[in-house]
Amino acid sequence: MKTTPFTRFHEALGARMAPFAGYLMPIEYTGIKDEHNAVRQRLGVFDVSHMGEFWVKGPRAFDLVQQLTTNDVAALVDGKVQYTCFTNETGGIVDDLLVYRFNAEKYLLVVNASNIEKDWEWCVKHARALGMDVDRELENASDEICQLAVQGPLALAAMQKLTSADVTSMEYYTFQQVPFAGIDRVIFSTTGYTGSGGCEIYAYNADAEKLWNAVMEAGADAGIQPIGLGARDTLRLEAGFCLYGHEIDDDHSPIEAGLGWITKFVPGNDFVNRAYHEKLKENKPSRYMKPFEMIDKGIARQGYPVEDAAGNEIGTVCSGTVSPLTGKSIGTAYVKSGFHALGTEVFIRVRGKALKAKITKTPFF
Repeated sequence: MKTTPFTRFHEALGARMAPFAGYLMPIEYTGIKDEHNAVRQRLGVFDVSHMGEFWVKGPRAFDLVQQLTTNDVAALVDGKVQYTCFTNETGGIVDDLLVYRFNAEKYLLVVNASNIEKDWEWCVKHARALGMDVDRELENASDEICQLAVQGPLALAAMQKLTSADVTSMEYYTFQQVPFAGIDRVIFSTTGYTGSGGCEIYAYNADAEKLWNAVMEAGADAGIQPIGLGARDTLRLEAGFCLYGHEIDDDHSPIEAGLGWITKFVPGNDFVNRAYHEKLKENKPSRYMKPFEMIDKGIARQGYPVEDAAGNEIGTVCSGTVSPLTGKSIGTAYVKSGFHALGTEVFIRVRGKALKAKITKTPFF
């Protein structure tokens, strides 16, 4: 079981720890609802050092990233970040990820912790096919980099105390390399997966202690709290963000998953299996991933069947919880075409009972 450079801080703070993606990670500290609302109202800090980081460099770096990802890398400029996904050869998604453009010959790919090995092999395979020098032009730096996500409406103002660079006016999905908290250089990125704004900060493991202490001190006046993976999941679901293994996986197209906005069928963007997804978009999918809100009292969970009024199965729940902010029972599900329109009533089979729900929109708050 791997640990992160921040594990001793989590344990000292009394976090409930549990295995996740091969790492021992904090699940909660003061409780999911309290932590969730701290991020929505103030700010919180997440240890996301388990995420994977791959460097892609050299004259064919752009070609590789453009071939592997569905979004249009040609639209990126230096200092911009792009949300995207890898598609496989059978119509599904290998992973969703972030692409950071440093320059035309240098990119950083940030991938999900549970898919690091799979994603790395995928990148290496395609890099070799392009004739790239894998040992020199690709680097899996996942074990060398730590990362904190400081999220919430007060996050950027608090973090501004730790750098001379202007971070409070940074646009969404941009990044800078800046001196921060006495560290010569970090990657400071206005990204995150909570829907409440904030930043993500990448540093080398050797600077982890300095980074943690400085972030906690800078955020103290604003009421910063450490946040576990439990609230990270409720925050992303409440915001309507996909999670690999729930809304997206090797068997679902980004077109079905509502990720058409990161799937760009533009000239020069010949990503893996493009023709399949383009045809799917033109002909309309037979299933759609949609958010829903429970009308009857009950909580939907992953894998629960979705039914029509006659009791016919029309889909499956991807994620479900009670929104800590609104108190409403919410979730996502794949449903058959014809049941995906806004306001459509469906039924979730919860512990043998068919409970009424309706298709809605995100975010849920």
